[in-house]
Amino acid sequence: MKIQCPAKINLDLKITSKRPDGFHNIESIMQTISLYDYLTLEAIPAKNWEIKLSGTSDDIPYNEKNLVYKAVILFIESTNLSPHKIEVFIEKNIPISAGLAGGSTNAAGILFGLNEYFKHPLSRSELHNLCAKLGSDLNFCLEGGRQMTKGRGEILEKLEFEKFNVSLIKPINLGISAKEAYTKFSEKKSRNESDRENFKNDLEWAVIDDYEELQKIKQLFPNSIMSGSGSTYFMIDENFKELDGYWIKNGLTAIDKGVEIIEN
Repeated sequence: MKIQCPAKINLDLKITSKRPDGFHNIESIMQTISLYDYLTLEAIPAKNWEIKLSGTSDDIPYNEKNLVYKAVILFIESTNLSPHKIEVFIEKNIPISAGLAGGSTNAAGILFGLNEYFKHPLSRSELHNLCAKLGSDLNFCLEGGRQMTKGRGEILEKLEFEKFNVSLIKPINLGISAKEAYTKFSEKKSRNESDRENFKNDLEWAVIDDYEELQKIKQLFPNSIMSGSGSTYFMIDENFKELDGYWIKNGLTAIDKGVEIIEN
């Protein structure tokens, strides 16, 4: 079984409050785009459960630290299936630590794929419950399209889909974790908020002063917006020009779907 897992961008992102659990409440319009990772799933009956990950990227772990591995474990624990050897090959095209939900879309994809493979032991709402346990973007990645997301990102409200062209740019050697971006937001918010309203993404406001690579993108491409916690920026209906030290992907489009099976 082959599962297609799209990247997402945040058309905007506003942080509304700090939660008792340490996370932040957000309001963000998310949109899936035509940049995909692919998962190839094989399951063979076995005496005991076994999970084996492999893939094309040297930048991600293929063990229990991988969100796909954690998703498989959660699926097994949530169902009463006979043991299988689960093998997942990850073809990685979405940059990591980039604000594009690469890890989240892979985890949502394997949950969806396993549920299809084993003939739907979990309902759609149960799948969403597992997604919410694993991370903030998985629920959106499961559904895709254009959605207003709230809470940690797990509360979805489907919006009317609008097709448009998307281009991406990312400093090759710069990744920003969500933890870093939210921490910097809290620190900066306590010091000053003078120009926060000038940014569509509160996390861009939080991190841009610390990275010359991001400042350069904004200077050269003033219409660009950072996605998620960065370090990727996007533009709508405009292309980025080639730039040394930066990964650029032009010619993408908004899509009206989330993870899906493309070969069975």
